[in-house]
Amino acid sequence: MANEMSTVDALQSLTPNAEWVLRGDVLEWLDSEQTEPTALELSNEVTRLQAAYDALEYSRLRKAKYDLLNQDEMRYDDLVNNTTTWRDGIAAIKVAHPKP
Repeated sequence: MANEMSTVDALQSLTPNAEWVLRGDVLEWLDSEQTEPTALELSNEVTRLQAAYDALEYSRLRKAKYDLLNQDEMRYDDLVNNTTTWRDGIAAIKVAHPKP
């Protein structure tokens, strides 16, 4: 599930709607309204975006596990049978993938 942030992500984050072309590692700035970010600004933004993405890995892992559960059926069965299968399943996922 890894997602590597890139210069494109940084450009879109720092200068939304700007006009530019990236050919390989060469950036051609076409926008007259926004200032072209420096290499350092782009590098720092890539790092910031990657850290933000990585910090939410637990939630992506949890969602993948939640999606495997038939939660409506589990809740109904728990109600009818006076059990806690759904709560126990959710709790186990949260324990397996805790918030940092």
